[in-house]
Amino acid sequence: MNIKRKISDIVGEKLFKDKAIVLIGARQVGKTTLLHDIFQHRNDVLWLNGDELETRTLLRSITVEKYRAMFGKNKIVVIDEAQRIADVGLKSKLITDNFSDIQLILTGSSSIDLSNKVNEPLTGRKWEYKIYPMSYGELADEYGAMQEWKKLPLRLVYGSYPDVVCNPGSEREVLHNLAESYLYKDILEWDKIRRPDKVVRLLQALAYQVGSEVSTNELSNTIELDRATVEKYINLLEQAQVIFRLSAFSRNLRNEIKSSRKIYFVDNGIRNTLINNFSDVDSRQDIGALWENWMVSELRKGNEYAQRYANAYFWRTTQQQEIDYIDEADGQMTAYEFKWNPSKKARISRTFLQAYPQATIKTINPENYFEAL
Repeated sequence: MNIKRKISDIVGEKLFKDKAIVLIGARQVGKTTLLHDIFQHRNDVLWLNGDELETRTLLRSITVEKYRAMFGKNKIVVIDEAQRIADVGLKSKLITDNFSDIQLILTGSSSIDLSNKVNEPLTGRKWEYKIYPMSYGELADEYGAMQEWKKLPLRLVYGSYPDVVCNPGSEREVLHNLAESYLYKDILEWDKIRRPDKVVRLLQALAYQVGSEVSTNELSNTIELDRATVEKYINLLEQAQVIFRLSAFSRNLRNEIKSSRKIYFVDNGIRNTLINNFSDVDSRQDIGALWENWMVSELRKGNEYAQRYANAYFWRTTQQQEIDYIDEADGQMTAYEFKWNPSKKARISRTFLQAYPQATIKTINPENYFEAL
């Protein structure tokens, strides 16, 4: 599936339906490029950038007359990095309510700022979608499935940010620049984060625990922050599209772990940059964790872009029986085991099979992963 074209189709279907369109994703994932591709043949698009002081000044006052003069004959108004605009939610509501012939599109690199600012003013007046680093579907469509299979080791180490993919041989430099501008500049400058050095240590600790259950108490002791602050930082990092959580699946058994969680990185390259480890997959001790992180992230992208509303979990018992990933949608359950070594047979817990006989079981390795994606 061409994921990028699919998103384009979704946006195209929502144009001029009396609602704003909000695209949220980390910096450099291609939000603006996507919109330029969609509107490349139109000459009635007004492009504004919230990172620019001139734009913030231009949009400072809120009057219908001023906006009418500004928009002119344009029918589509795009505001990039809209979270930088003061009172962007109220201004967006004003535009949506008073200009039925104008399609407003907002993009933002922080769901913390943008979603919080537009949620209440634009209640019932917006479509919101998340944009991620390039997915397997995009890459396979662009380069071919066979070529992508050959590049899988690179994707596991360097991830799939567009600038990383488009600059082979310079992946490390690109990723370090991304981390400096995206992690250390944007995220660590939030007013809500008082101890940026602790956030870096937290991210590094999480990077080493990919695929394992995460204990807030343990993290608190490791980075010397109180538990409540650690939890707050994790929430902020998740809203910033750096990490995401899986909760434990529990239905039938007393010994199922109920309150635990795992934390994954949206992009493998960012994860490896944090611990400064770009070793080849053949020499890595953490290849199992890398493979699991990549697969879970790709499945998540696929669900999001296909607008498939599925629940995602992992499963584990107090006896350490486990399933890496569970997908549940429309009454159907699929349990995944991720094995980097195709010759290593997955041992599916008999306890799980007896408790959930309706579940479909899939073992995913580098020889068959494309079937799941």
